[in-house]
Amino acid sequence: MGSIEIELFTTLDLVGQAPGGPDEDPIGFPFGGWQAPLLDDVAGEQVAAAYEGTDALLLGRRTYDIFAAFWPHQDGGPDDDFAALFNRIPKYVASRGKPDLSWAGSAQLGPDLAAAVREVRDRHEHVKVVGSLGLVQTLLREKLFDRLDLWVHPIVLGVGKSVFDGGAVPTNLALLEPPAASPAGTVLLRYGLADGTPATGDMAAADRGVSAADQTD
Repeated sequence: MGSIEIELFTTLDLVGQAPGGPDEDPIGFPFGGWQAPLLDDVAGEQVAAAYEGTDALLLGRRTYDIFAAFWPHQDGGPDDDFAALFNRIPKYVASRGKPDLSWAGSAQLGPDLAAAVREVRDRHEHVKVVGSLGLVQTLLREKLFDRLDLWVHPIVLGVGKSVFDGGAVPTNLALLEPPAASPAGTVLLRYGLADGTPATGDMAAADRGVSAADQTD
């Protein structure tokens, strides 16, 4: 079984809408392209490293349409490595409609999204989910992901679609590696899905912060 890996750019108030440009998702959102002023070489290297070994993309309809209109025309450009990867590997689209699947290697997922995602995970090693907030919220709600990479940028927008809006359920995550900051102040947080649901406790208790496993040692 492979791994479903969500890659998201977000603000401090967890807005993930339209980081790349003003035309991505402009309705009611005045900050399209908010990520561009905060890009630096360190964050760029982090993103490139995150895609090493990727052998499939899992995308929502809007993100797929944006990618399909852009990446097939970027061979030989400044993002040639990403273009070559995205154009080569299979693309799976979650949509209730009838998307144009003319981008080579594209296929639409079946109506049972959870079952279709599990089939994709069984078929590939490293499946990347990029943008696609509606799809991401479904994957979060169903716990159909294995890794969550968040690039948290040092801005607050106060408006826009939230990463967790409509998709949050009680979930435990494990930090997979130390947070890594870029010179612009963007922090990469890499989490893996963990067992169980969040526990509760009493901050006044003597054993606060001590897990059950620690108590039995």
